[in-house]
Amino acid sequence: MKSARRRPAGTPSRDRSRQPRTAHGAGARRGLLAIAGALATALVLGGCSFPFPLPAPAASQGTVDPSIAASAPEGLEEFYSQQLDWTSCESGFQCGNVRVPLDYANPASGHIALAAIKLPSRGTKQGSLLVNPGGPGGSGVDFVKNAGRTHFTDKLRSAFDLVGFDPRGVKRSAPVSCQSDAERDVSRQKVYQLESDAGLEAALADNKAIFEQCVEKTGPILGHIDTVSAARDLDILRAVMNDAKLNYLGYSYGTFLGSTYASLFPDNVGRLVLDGAVDPSISNEDLTSGQAKAFEKAIHSYVADCLSQDSCPLRGTVNQGVQEIRDLITSVNDTPKTANDGRLVTGPAFVNGFITPLYDNASWPALTQALDAALSGDVSPMLRIADLAADREANGTYSSNSTFAFNAINCLDYPMVTDTAGMRAEAARLMVDSPTLGYFFAYGGTNCKEWPYKNTRAPGPVQYKGEAPIVVIGTTGDPATPLEWAESLRRQLGNASLLTWKGEGHTAYGRSNSCVSNAVDGYFVDGKLPQDGLSC
Repeated sequence: MKSARRRPAGTPSRDRSRQPRTAHGAGARRGLLAIAGALATALVLGGCSFPFPLPAPAASQGTVDPSIAASAPEGLEEFYSQQLDWTSCESGFQCGNVRVPLDYANPASGHIALAAIKLPSRGTKQGSLLVNPGGPGGSGVDFVKNAGRTHFTDKLRSAFDLVGFDPRGVKRSAPVSCQSDAERDVSRQKVYQLESDAGLEAALADNKAIFEQCVEKTGPILGHIDTVSAARDLDILRAVMNDAKLNYLGYSYGTFLGSTYASLFPDNVGRLVLDGAVDPSISNEDLTSGQAKAFEKAIHSYVADCLSQDSCPLRGTVNQGVQEIRDLITSVNDTPKTANDGRLVTGPAFVNGFITPLYDNASWPALTQALDAALSGDVSPMLRIADLAADREANGTYSSNSTFAFNAINCLDYPMVTDTAGMRAEAARLMVDSPTLGYFFAYGGTNCKEWPYKNTRAPGPVQYKGEAPIVVIGTTGDPATPLEWAESLRRQLGNASLLTWKGEGHTAYGRSNSCVSNAVDGYFVDGKLPQDGLSC
């Protein structure tokens, strides 16, 4: 790629699962994940351990179990003892709100409401299963509402109430708010030459103005949407659903939320599945590097598959096909193109459209069609995919605040390299990690340099001392959370089992094969822990 690249300011983006932080809005969209059904291939599941017990629900719906309420940490009794009133909503679902402290260091200072949705079990209920689709910034309410009936197996749905929730700062739960929809469109079309001092200063100035809007529009919650606080919320959700132990399925960033919970509340862990694992022990810069390498690997896998299809617009060897994509990205980055609706498609916008289908190999044909059109001069299909990733509707409205929540949560969760020399050195390393996309992963520090709140945690290994074993899932071809992170998290947890899917795309359960679904269902429903190291 040429050196005179242009890209947008580091305004909020999404999914620590993880995407280029300055390529607005392309993340591990749960919508893409939900589209793909399980593969038809039936694999034999073997090597399961003896079952371990699952505590039964302690009380009937609508009542508060005194023993669960009594286990509340000091000062949080009123939150743990609240009654969650479910009301019918969304054609067969139930909706409710749960009060949690604004600031756990000062619970009396006020509270916020978390939105939750429940898809009741279809059989004999064993308990509740909380799910998180990733992000940070992904809506669990939308995930369960849109995919609860299709993404999960009948066996799992028969045994558990599926419960989705919007974490603090996300969509319906004291959401981070920064720009109007029109302003977001303008930000997504801006470009900067970050290699130059003037370009970097312009980007930082624009970011600072956006951050001031975030403070003005969002209020004090902006300083309290870190993952540790969200994990404490998770324990209140468990309690008000009358579950003595937490049963939880977290994808991508949701694995970071889940492992944080396990370290804070080891005695309250029931059955946890962490799919598409984030390694909590490594720095933001190492996370970015790992993802850049994984995306480069995924691009080569995609091109190899594309070249085997008659419809593929690429030619030659895999390396030649990858170079053709690099040349196309360079062309759009150096000279932004105009889409059919009149909007400007910059390099980062184009890249967002390009990487989104890489999260699910079932979406590779859509990527092929968009590349075919772009190579013929029409960038509109790629922009439509980028809009999907950014939650932008055809009428110009945005259906979520995921980009803003992503940035705000990341700035609290991670210290970042924000000095000019450090960011430029990282940019050089990322170009080695991913010659195709490395530039678009660089300068992530611009997203937090002027952020008004300091980070609240330092990366470190998760500490888990609980008796309940946890299942960690990794995918060999995952572009967003490489398999190495799952292997590392499994080692950190200690009392855990690693399940590996030999496949392409981000995460496994709900889009892989029967080997994975049988292993996860057997763990949740029957208490059979998959053999550590099982490969599907």
